Amino acid sequence: MPSTGEAVATPTTDTDGYFNGTDGSAATNGNKANSSNSDDPHGVAEINEMTRTRSLTADASKRPRTPTGSMALTDYSVNPTTPSAEKRQLIKEIVPEDFLLPNGHPDYLRLIASATSRVYEACKVTPLTHAVNLSNRLETKVLLKREDQQPVFSFKLRGAYNKMAHLDPKKSWRGVVCCSAGNHAQGVAYSARKLRIPATIVMPEGTPAIKHQNVARLGGHVVLHGADFDAAKEECARRVKADSLINIPPFDDPYVIAGQGTIGNELFGQTNMSQVDAIFCCAGGGGLIAGIGLYVKRMAPHVKVIAVEAEDANALAQSLEKGERVVLDRVGLFVDGAAVRSVGEETFRICREVVDEVVQVTVDEACAAIKDVYDDTRCSVEPAGGLSVAGLKKYMRLRRQRGEPVDDLSSRTMICVTSGANMDFDRLRFVAERASMGGGREALLHVRIPERPQAFAELIDAIMGHPVTEFSYRYSSDDVANIFFGLSLVAPPDERAEELRTLLERIRAEPGFDVTDVTRDELAKSHIRHLVGGPSSVKDERLYMFNFPERPRALEKFLAVLRPRFNISLFHYRNSGGDVGKILTAITCPDGHADELDKFLNDIGYPYEECTDSPLFKAFLRA
Repeated sequence: MPSTGEAVATPTTDTDGYFNGTDGSAATNGNKANSSNSDDPHGVAEINEMTRTRSLTADASKRPRTPTGSMALTDYSVNPTTPSAEKRQLIKEIVPEDFLLPNGHPDYLRLIASATSRVYEACKVTPLTHAVNLSNRLETKVLLKREDQQPVFSFKLRGAYNKMAHLDPKKSWRGVVCCSAGNHAQGVAYSARKLRIPATIVMPEGTPAIKHQNVARLGGHVVLHGADFDAAKEECARRVKADSLINIPPFDDPYVIAGQGTIGNELFGQTNMSQVDAIFCCAGGGGLIAGIGLYVKRMAPHVKVIAVEAEDANALAQSLEKGERVVLDRVGLFVDGAAVRSVGEETFRICREVVDEVVQVTVDEACAAIKDVYDDTRCSVEPAGGLSVAGLKKYMRLRRQRGEPVDDLSSRTMICVTSGANMDFDRLRFVAERASMGGGREALLHVRIPERPQAFAELIDAIMGHPVTEFSYRYSSDDVANIFFGLSLVAPPDERAEELRTLLERIRAEPGFDVTDVTRDELAKSHIRHLVGGPSSVKDERLYMFNFPERPRALEKFLAVLRPRFNISLFHYRNSGGDVGKILTAITCPDGHADELDKFLNDIGYPYEECTDSPLFKAFLRA
């Protein structure tokens, strides 16, 4: 069984749980079960997936009322609780008393208004562009808020600069520090150079050179420390105390939130907000969606604020569901710009007030969204930057599947915030490979046909009209042939599920034929498609799929730990250009030593999944 403890492969990203000095003690542990469904990869049962709706209703007599002019079409129904005396004092140490509400919380409207006087010293008003292709396909007007066009290619510059611009010069001259290897690090380094404040950026020793070189180029003093982010965060905290440096948090700070909130302010000068139905934002630690949501809900409460998360990094969805902050045991690393183990304390309080829904998307859906943005803009955004578009597409699809009216949305506007574009070029290979599956344009199939003359011809006849994207076969027995192939689905998006169902029925109708849709099977997509070559009859063979951090010599270290103890009968690794690597390995282990092997694998500390009983393993790699 896979380990349920914390993964060693913590995200090397600017949102990796550095909660403004807190240790997450107010949060509870939680883990989301694997939601992939190999029997339904193209949306047939997506109607049952979580698309939580947050109701913001309250006692009408107690609601703070927003003036109902051309913008505010409904009441803003929020009654935040009064912070404790201890929390109130903590807020006062950060926010001047003039910028506090009577209940003790920050007055974010005033903070955002104040931020506009400083943020644009470093940031620019990003364009709100019409996504023509996406609009035509979804039959609603889609606008992209292009935060990927900021000087550091991410919205993070807004919050970092606003926080640093409001520091007391009597303290800031000593310098600032942050722990990050992503967009937040670049935002802090750029802001420090602009404000002439010394900046130290702490990163793990295994951080890819391109990341720490970019930060150094922007003017930050990079310190590489420790094997992972936990060690780097400890070093960051040590420098705060030892050198009297000021920590710049990535999201859980009123000035950071207000800086991101200037995006909401810009929207009102760029489009008619009375025609906007919803705004989609990646969730991450919550700073972006909290800042935008606070402003939009006060000025145009009818606009839905919809958070989008990856299914394997859904801290906000779980926290809203449980009513308290949840700390994930493990976090998927593909959407690294939004990979957090827990949302911030202040951002969670705000999200409970302003977030209407949370939509969760798969890695493949995020890849498809990156392609959609590219088709409309000829620009490649990072996975977190594509989350908002992926969420919009899934939101519209689920509405149609639930039978909810969508015709009224044809005259409405949807806004997606493309939050950033800091992606390594090597990752584009993986994105391109997965985009067609995430968009429902490609299916991967495992077909069993009788090993007899004309069987191949009958299979080709059955799939006629569907372009084949890949085809793998090797003789294995006199009775049955196992074939792995991919093909393109050519029907309109809303009809592809039916198209695939019809195709599967047509294949099964052939005598002796059987077929399984493996489009959402991670083992199939990451490994089996590259390994089809002949079965083996190795005795006592067990198959495992590992995720491990992509840092220098990590693969060699993994092999060095594994090989002395056990015999490896299969090994497959493919670099996809990301921060996490995938390994498929088979280990020979008699039943009497199974417990010893399980303990050994758990002690390694890398997330893994046993695939010994996988039908694909038995069909293609076992005799």
